[in-house]
Amino acid sequence: MSENQYLVDAITVNNSWRLFKIVAEFVDGFETLSDVYPCVSIFGSSRAGETSKAYEKATLIAKKLAENGFNIITGGGPGIMEAANKGAKEGGGKSIGLNIRLPLEQASNPYADLQLDFKYFFVRKVMFIKYAQAYVAMPGGFGTLDEIFEAMCLTQTKRIKPFPVILVGSDYWSGLREWIQTNLLALNMISPEDMDLVTIIDDPDEVVTTIKRSVIL
Repeated sequence: MSENQYLVDAITVNNSWRLFKIVAEFVDGFETLSDVYPCVSIFGSSRAGETSKAYEKATLIAKKLAENGFNIITGGGPGIMEAANKGAKEGGGKSIGLNIRLPLEQASNPYADLQLDFKYFFVRKVMFIKYAQAYVAMPGGFGTLDEIFEAMCLTQTKRIKPFPVILVGSDYWSGLREWIQTNLLALNMISPEDMDLVTIIDDPDEVVTTIKRSVIL
């Protein structure tokens, strides 16, 4: 057998084992999260400090949602994720953290009572979508944007049923909405109705009311 064939066989074996690991993560997630309805996934920067306005507002929103019967899912890490898990506990809801294993290790926050660790981002993203009845996005970076646009794309293409995608903080998100309108919409890259896939809200009580209107408890 040639050296090239050995390499091909080794790659095939590695890929086969990787598939088993991926399936195992899906099974673990499905079994663990099967009874968490109804849930709201809350996203935002891992860099937000405890004294920041975003952290405080995320805690308050999660607490109010929990008091109204919703469980909270986050990415399980620090910053906004920690704030939302903290609020969930304070409000008496299930506090769920879906942590991701990264080269620069992301430590789980202490407020997530139910924790899962993922190696594969795409498996974790399926869990966010599958078990959430709404998305709430606080100010955040690439990861937050990734989750927002994933939900928008899946809704736009009718791969999932529409659900509320709420961006909290008009001062932070209005520029993004304006860019979408003046570039994507103006150049016919999206349809006018696609502008309704997300809603910008500032008031925590309005966030809760908007979600309650669209979810059967």
